[in-house]
Amino acid sequence: MGKFEITTRKNGDFQFNLKAGNGQVILTSQGYASKDGCINGIESVKKNAHLDERFERLQSSNGKPYFNLKAGNGQIIGNSEMYESVASRENGIESVKKNASNASIEEKS
Repeated sequence: MGKFEITTRKNGDFQFNLKAGNGQVILTSQGYASKDGCINGIESVKKNAHLDERFERLQSSNGKPYFNLKAGNGQIIGNSEMYESVASRENGIESVKKNASNASIEEKS
């Protein structure tokens, strides 16, 4: 089962990673000034992850596929790692869809 891990960055901002059951990071958030903001971001992922149209499929300047997950207002709420292939990116999207809705939330220091 997936889980959200909340961490504190060096600059004091909060950030979350969504991890799959195998521990691999499948989605990373931006930095949030408050823990409440970070938790709201997690709730937004849970609300939007099952909607395929919320996933923006992109390619980096070096040709690597990746994706962003966007909220209903178009704001990016998380992004993926760079993948080696489009098929791997699609597997990553499916993993976010599968893991986000019932993932636990865990705080790391």
